[in-house]
Amino acid sequence: MDIFHIEGPVQLSGVVNINGSKNASLPIMAAAMLAAGKSVIKAVPYLSDISIFGQLLGQLGCKIDRRPNGDLCIDSQVIDNPIGEYEVVRKMRASVCILGPLLARCGRVEVSMPGGCAIGDRPIDIHLHGLSELGAKIHLKNGYVVAEAPKNGLRGKDIFMGGPFGSTVLGTANVLMAATLAKGKTVIESAACEPEVVDLANFITKMGAKIDGIGSPRLIIEGVKQLAPAEYQVIPDRIEAGTFMVAAAITAGQLQLVNCRLDDMMAVVDRLRNIGVTVEAANGGCVVARKGSAIKPADITTQPYPGFPTDLQAQFMALLSLAKGNSVVIEKIFPDRFMHIAELNRMAANLRKEGPACLVAGVKKLIAAPVMASDLRASAALVLAGLVAEGTTIVNRVYHIDRGYEKIEEKLNRVGAKILRQAV
Repeated sequence: MDIFHIEGPVQLSGVVNINGSKNASLPIMAAAMLAAGKSVIKAVPYLSDISIFGQLLGQLGCKIDRRPNGDLCIDSQVIDNPIGEYEVVRKMRASVCILGPLLARCGRVEVSMPGGCAIGDRPIDIHLHGLSELGAKIHLKNGYVVAEAPKNGLRGKDIFMGGPFGSTVLGTANVLMAATLAKGKTVIESAACEPEVVDLANFITKMGAKIDGIGSPRLIIEGVKQLAPAEYQVIPDRIEAGTFMVAAAITAGQLQLVNCRLDDMMAVVDRLRNIGVTVEAANGGCVVARKGSAIKPADITTQPYPGFPTDLQAQFMALLSLAKGNSVVIEKIFPDRFMHIAELNRMAANLRKEGPACLVAGVKKLIAAPVMASDLRASAALVLAGLVAEGTTIVNRVYHIDRGYEKIEEKLNRVGAKILRQAV
């Protein structure tokens, strides 16, 4: 198990290349199973979540090959074991997105109830509702979800996918994938509109699917008899980009982000500008800087896209902990996603949880301390805090951060950070 030693404070300056999106890559990898043959996916990042998902696809019968140029080749000619085993699925929630493509292609699938980050309850009942509307018979057996299509196959239907906290991204992905091979027309109302869902729909369209309304909350899918393998490049990772934007802001530095789509991040850019950070488009990316100005307080409420993303809540909380004034952060997607509060307070932040909200009283400085990463995005927040804390911050359990950031310490060190990874 590795730890980070982070020396602070530092001021970052330089160029950072943003990788392909983890949250887009995983459903696209699953969607490759909709067609027999070899699909090639470009710009897939080297992450532990990607490796684990590749292992899962291998257990199902796929052949996974990472080519020397970085392309990921998925040969799904044979799917002979449509069972998502507990030992793999428990490690990451995105494993649940094998439900839709395996149900559509194989007619039967078993998947262990998913695991992932400790950020609160995330039931999959909306996924199962959508698939059952397509005609699947679903039951639970020994901790596994078992879904079976009728003998004459899945059938299209009008399906409402809204939930108590808005649309579900992976739920939309599952139903969308299953509907592409269903008979007739499927209408998904209250579909998630996240860029990662758009990317998935674009990939499946390239495979031969017929989908209207991509990017809107109303998806219309005309089922086809079969799909063909495709070659596709995933979009840049907006959460990685947002994290490096905060890194520039919290250190009063300047970073040029290459391969960053600002159109996917307007809520984030709006909050940064309100906080006193400049964000300017530049050559297919952007330049983010905070030169001399104080961090202004701001109120943030996480919402489904195009609202402020829950996956950047922790990072912005680290930034606002140094604001001149009081801020409020409200979490409307995962109300219990606040395990980083106690760790940031160990570094002299002044944060107080009140139900699904956190009251942030800005302090003049953070002080280094040993801290414990509890989940992927919380670990990123602790690294950001360590960049500006006085002294040496030790971040334990950095395997969490390896799930979503490719060699983040090396990227940060190249622009002025002082981070040492150590095996313990």
